[in-house]
Amino acid sequence: MVVLGSGGFLGRHIGDAFAAQGARVHAVTRNSSDRTPHGAATGSRTTPIDLLTTPPQEVAEFLGSVGADVVVNAAGRAWRADEAQMTAGNAELVLRLVTALEQVPGPPIRLVQLGSVHEYGAGAPNTGTGEEHEPTPVTAYGRTKLLGTQTVLRAAQDRTVEGVVLRLANVIGAGVPEGSLFGRVAAHLAAAARAESRGEKAAELRLPPLAAARDVVDARDAADAVVAAATTVGVAGRVINVGRGEAVGTRELIDRMVRLSGLAVPVVEETAAAMSRTDVDWQRLDVSRARRLLGWRPRRSLDASLRDLLAAALPSSSTRLGGVPDVASRRAPLDAPTTAPVDERK
Repeated sequence: MVVLGSGGFLGRHIGDAFAAQGARVHAVTRNSSDRTPHGAATGSRTTPIDLLTTPPQEVAEFLGSVGADVVVNAAGRAWRADEAQMTAGNAELVLRLVTALEQVPGPPIRLVQLGSVHEYGAGAPNTGTGEEHEPTPVTAYGRTKLLGTQTVLRAAQDRTVEGVVLRLANVIGAGVPEGSLFGRVAAHLAAAARAESRGEKAAELRLPPLAAARDVVDARDAADAVVAAATTVGVAGRVINVGRGEAVGTRELIDRMVRLSGLAVPVVEETAAAMSRTDVDWQRLDVSRARRLLGWRPRRSLDASLRDLLAAALPSSSTRLGGVPDVASRRAPLDAPTTAPVDERK
């Protein structure tokens, strides 16, 4: 099987998950300078291919040469990119990939496309957004990811590619990019830990308003869903939500990260940034289809995800990560409806 974007945050976790199942993973990165996937030590092979410049025929030849029966597309652009760059990475790349897959001889290849909750746009408070919800994205990321989803679903309908789209909630865990909110917070806490080790006072953490509610899922849980989607019969042409099925406040999560770090870092919301916000205030996924079709459900607690994130980011000598009761123990079960929005932001 082949993982595209294997040097990225999710691609590395996905490669690990397949390797743990004994799969022979062919890892594809944009160029040879990309980070080696975690699973490389367990038998995966890494090949540099720029999917935006390599002709689809050459990509098809590569896929045929390695005997690809499953391709996971974890490539794309999310952080520190403008709409044109996101269009290239999230829409044009998918079109080129589908064109390549259609040229590989033999039966259609299973393509697992990683979509995003941001394709939906706003969800209704206290209600989980299901796969039949009409997408109305309000961000460049959501719009361009939706274009990629539509390309895969058209190819699946034409039976030229056995495509399935996983619409992922906001993903957190070890290695989260610094361009994301959680990566930014982790980087600040790492700097605060280094300052503390020098006997200096930690700088305050200044963030945009943290007034939204989001669904958040652990990277390892997301990777497990990818493995299930790659191996389950009868899901071609489907969109399947992957999340925790609850809306969590960003402010709650950020405060939790700080508490788990054991660092005395004040969190300050910069209200002036509110006027420039274009994202939505509430997102919660209905994940019942994933349970029904894939036999999948999230297994990691929010605290486990945050501890993994912090352990990977903080200097090892300063990582405390303990002494605070698990936030999951204070929350409603995953199958229970969330009764009120809480502060959260991506």
